[in-house]
Amino acid sequence: MPNNTPLPPTPLDAAVRSMRPAIVIAIVFSFFINVLALISPIYMLQVYDRVLGSRSELTLLFITLIAVGLYIVYAALEALRTQVLVRAGIGFDGQVRGQVFGSVLESTLAKKGAGAQAFRDIDTVREFMTGPGLLTFCDVPWVPVFVVASFMLHPLFGFMSIIGGVVILGLAIANDLFTRAPLQLATGAGIAAQNEAGTTMRNAEVMHAMGMWPGLQLRWERRRDDLIAWQASASDRGGGVMAAIKCVRQVLQTLILGGGAYLVLKGQSSSGSMIAASILVGRALAPIEQAVGVWKVFLNTRGSWDRLQSTFRSIDATPTRMSLPTAKGRVALDNVAVIPPGSDRPSLANVSFTLEPGTCLGVIGPSAGGKSSLVRAMTGVWPTAKGSVKVDGYDLAQWDPLQLGRSVGYLPQDVELFSGTVADNIARFGPFEAQEVIDAAMLAGVHDMIQTLPKGYDTQIGDGGTALSGGQRQRVGLARAVFRRPPMIYLDEPNASLDQAGEAALAQAIITLKQGSAIVFVTHKPNLLPLCDKILVLQNGLVTHYGDTSQVLAQLTVQPPPQQAPPEPANADT
Repeated sequence: MPNNTPLPPTPLDAAVRSMRPAIVIAIVFSFFINVLALISPIYMLQVYDRVLGSRSELTLLFITLIAVGLYIVYAALEALRTQVLVRAGIGFDGQVRGQVFGSVLESTLAKKGAGAQAFRDIDTVREFMTGPGLLTFCDVPWVPVFVVASFMLHPLFGFMSIIGGVVILGLAIANDLFTRAPLQLATGAGIAAQNEAGTTMRNAEVMHAMGMWPGLQLRWERRRDDLIAWQASASDRGGGVMAAIKCVRQVLQTLILGGGAYLVLKGQSSSGSMIAASILVGRALAPIEQAVGVWKVFLNTRGSWDRLQSTFRSIDATPTRMSLPTAKGRVALDNVAVIPPGSDRPSLANVSFTLEPGTCLGVIGPSAGGKSSLVRAMTGVWPTAKGSVKVDGYDLAQWDPLQLGRSVGYLPQDVELFSGTVADNIARFGPFEAQEVIDAAMLAGVHDMIQTLPKGYDTQIGDGGTALSGGQRQRVGLARAVFRRPPMIYLDEPNASLDQAGEAALAQAIITLKQGSAIVFVTHKPNLLPLCDKILVLQNGLVTHYGDTSQVLAQLTVQPPPQQAPPEPANADT
């Protein structure tokens, strides 16, 4: 049995609902705009049938002034309609952009791959809702007004407008059927090519240093070939249909003029009616032809809409959480297991320990032993598949991420800095006092280094901190982690890129922070281990040793007794 349960509304649905009043206003304006579009045929009727016959200059003057005044009203309504939709689009963007950013963040953490495409998709939807796409669909419902006006001039003109509209509508449907599949494939190929290029250029140094770009360029070009091939297929199919639509419209305009001339010769119509009918039928068919022109934009918007809805629905809505007391830094893990996002194998299993404020835990072990997984689980970056991580007795799921984040200092293995100043990065891009930033930098031992930069704390470090060396990035990242001395600090290989002076500054920072914070650091170097109160050894995701530093180090340094050689077999002759 098919499931007919309606899907829950998403933030995108709510944002579109907020635009409904503006869309209603645009539709109302469209009615008056399309009524005012009758100015031209009515003016032509009056000129050809009344002014030229009566040769009255005064009549010509007055109807011309009236027409010009109405055209000014027409232009004002057009401008107001656009402004209303643009203002609504600003509100739409303001309402949904935060939700999109949060959903992309959650999707990226969960390895579900929404990526930056979601930001381009929200722009596509907004531009359609505020641009020619929506305006065209606002004008289409008023086509019958012009058809009825054509009938009023003569039934022949009315039937010809209906026939032309049906033919163009049929061609538009054919255009959709012919181009929908290749356009969807072209969009997918375009997204893949863009992502491929972005990933490749993020590793430009390695690509250039080792001469890797020919192969990577060839892979990107193959993606581009797919994009261009599908776009060419859609253009080939759609081009023929568009040519047919233009041909139908031109033929129809010619037939109207020819038919109108025949009616004038037979005395069944006037020359003014003939000209007015040509304008009316053209105006009746224009929205349909414009709809065909924006159909590709509509398909792209529909694809963007579907991708955004899928992104929103793939991420569980973040519930509103009660604000908890400020974290003190007591961390307890109970039988924790972690499965990395996108994987089906656990990287950590059955880990349990408690960490009190003022305690330092060193985590060691071989590569791929689960050390980084442990830190990610303790920060809440990765969810636990089993067991619980509690801070001050509250499970991580009960904490508001923003509130908990202010109590956490985290230095990942791959230090991630952001485009901005040194001060902005240390202050986590939030409001700050200058002394707070300086205190964090001095605690991390990076203050003197920052003073050597061109503008000190106001130095722009570039995207990803490219203006800094690896060691400098790591020390700035450490300053960010200890900003405002949070009660919980997690450092994943904090001395991986540090020189001797940097390691000395790190050791001093750990000694200072131990006076009130719970500290966990992962390391492969033994020189920091004497600073620890406890040591945890992970191997293949399992705890092999845990306890006081002296006890664990003693266990790790005990050499196994030498194996004795097996006794020689007894001599058969003795």
